[in-house]
Amino acid sequence: MRTSSSFLSMRSFAPFLALLAFVVTSSAFGQALVLKGGDRVFSSEFSIEQGKIVRTIKIGEQTAKSVIDKRNIDMLEWPYPAELTEAADLQAKGKTEEAIAVLKKGRDFFEIFEGIEGNWYLDTYFAYVEALNQGGKFDDVVKALPALRSLKLTDAQKMRLRIIQLDIERQTTSDYVAIIAEAQSIMKETDDSAIGASLWAIIADVHTRKKEWEKALLAYLRIPVFYGTQMQRVPEAELNAAKTLIKMKRYEDANSFLARIVESYPGSPVAEVATKEKAAINGMKNVAEDEAAAAADGKPAAETPKEGEAAKPAESKPKS
Repeated sequence: MRTSSSFLSMRSFAPFLALLAFVVTSSAFGQALVLKGGDRVFSSEFSIEQGKIVRTIKIGEQTAKSVIDKRNIDMLEWPYPAELTEAADLQAKGKTEEAIAVLKKGRDFFEIFEGIEGNWYLDTYFAYVEALNQGGKFDDVVKALPALRSLKLTDAQKMRLRIIQLDIERQTTSDYVAIIAEAQSIMKETDDSAIGASLWAIIADVHTRKKEWEKALLAYLRIPVFYGTQMQRVPEAELNAAKTLIKMKRYEDANSFLARIVESYPGSPVAEVATKEKAAINGMKNVAEDEAAAAADGKPAAETPKEGEAAKPAESKPKS
């Protein structure tokens, strides 16, 4: 019985041992610099100070600092950067500005390790430029592109770079036919959902610029409906869809949309804009489609009769 009991105890203890082994392994091989001699310098043991990698060694109560020469680093043992995860979460909450700040911090950190195996510089830099583009930082994107193009991009990143370039053209040219044609061409080359969401955002904006409200609305709504996994694109797409409903004079529909945005993304710039838009149309009713279309074309809409007053009959044109 003792043997059986001991065996059962060991079996019940096995999951704990496995978890302990995982924790130890993760700690040992988490965020660390691997030196050419095989030594590991963990993230808690070094910092970046004035562009230098400074190692801090504690001996009892004493500390000593030394600079690690980049040439002595063999590789980085670094899991998926927290900056990329945090930035994606912030963008999903409509906080693009905060996401840009986080990604800049990550890019600056990894930049000093550029060229070393296991480095995340390219990934953080690319995500940073994409966030700038999504946040409408046009000048910053243009300034960053030359350095981005000089890096060794993957095929997927080269395609995403084409989208950034197309987005720049959208803002600098009125050749909308060519822009939509290029967007549709890229979509035929890939089924990547991130690329699809980006392209539909561009197409929707083109329709908005052309005042094609129905097409713009459908394009914006494609993002949350068909590309919902790209959460960083959803808040802006939903806000733009609501703004388009206002342009179409579908005030009640827009009001419901805006209310949901305020509830879904509390404390975000997207929610702040939605709150202002909602206040501006508060109490307004949907306008009939024909009247909305006439207003969009610059034609005067038919007068709405006052309470207790009959509508004026349409004037008949004299026969020729």
